[in-house]
Amino acid sequence: MTTVRSCEDHGFFEGDACPVCEREGRAVLGAARRRRLSKYLSGALRHFPDDAGLALDDAGWTPFGDLVAAAERQYDWADRERVAAVVATDPNGRFERTGGGVGDGGAESGDDRVRAAYGHSVAVDLQSGDGPVPDTLYHGTAPRTRDAILAEGLKPMSRQLVHLSGGVDEARRVGERHADEPVVFAVDAAAMLADGHEITRRGRATYTTERVPPEYLTVRESD
Repeated sequence: MTTVRSCEDHGFFEGDACPVCEREGRAVLGAARRRRLSKYLSGALRHFPDDAGLALDDAGWTPFGDLVAAAERQYDWADRERVAAVVATDPNGRFERTGGGVGDGGAESGDDRVRAAYGHSVAVDLQSGDGPVPDTLYHGTAPRTRDAILAEGLKPMSRQLVHLSGGVDEARRVGERHADEPVVFAVDAAAMLADGHEITRRGRATYTTERVPPEYLTVRESD
């Protein structure tokens, strides 16, 4: 992760210059703290809301102000703007938010809620996401699971749903959490949909399904 900056006119961005007006903007959160805060927010919304003092509704939403308060209890440097920056710029679209504005340093609006877009281990109903599903999706994992997946397919394991990536690079990054040289599976999403399986878009490049039977899987050879 890189530093997050804020442009007065165009809001939060990554990198050295605003991609719209090319101004330098103001530094909001450095890479190391951004990574720590992102990990905590993801965990609080996906896995341990009670421990973080959050109450999620049936669809996983919680007031944005409550998430800010939880972050402030965890880190003395975490404030509303920094939480908003992490939520707005997550490269994998891990968060969804109903409120907020450019720069996001003002008061909370009446319907300012936030949730994790995917990856929950607590019971929530995310409902259907919008957006088309690519014909081919991908899943990255450790090589030791290769044979079992080819035999049994992809199962959600400790999560509610199987998570798939929209691109090879994203899948490889996910797989690198489990192994230095991950194996990447190609998923025939078009055939799954044609056969009546549901696949839902979650965030920018993540898709979920209940399971992927082995007949829709092939191992993608390394580049």
